[in-house]
Amino acid sequence: MARPQQNKWSLHGMTALVTGGTRGIGHAVVEELAGLGASVYTCTFTEAELQECLEKWKVNNAGTNVWKATTEHTAEDFAFIVSTNLESAYHLSQLAHPLLKASGAGNIVSLSSVAGVTSVNRITLWDHQRSHKSAG
Repeated sequence: MARPQQNKWSLHGMTALVTGGTRGIGHAVVEELAGLGASVYTCTFTEAELQECLEKWKVNNAGTNVWKATTEHTAEDFAFIVSTNLESAYHLSQLAHPLLKASGAGNIVSLSSVAGVTSVNRITLWDHQRSHKSAG
């Protein structure tokens, strides 16, 4: 007979900030951290999306893509994807650094996509910027 799994560790008293926490990997991270007892803060593109998740969570990795053939991407597409998926993580880390350093227990965890290590049809700009984020 299987025993109920017990938490081997706890995040009670810890605080987490998860970008893109209403969808995909970010959503799963929010739920896991909250389930381990952390106070979790998150953000997303729309207030409606956030409100929908808050109703489910009862508690307090952003990325995007432009789906086109490689030859159809514009300079604006590239700038939008790199700004959202790469630069935002860098700038958030800069802003968080003094707070994390002062806490004495802070960490920054950056998640990436499998598209950073393998080609995925019709998302070449995503593949390219993810591979650079994963390598850093």
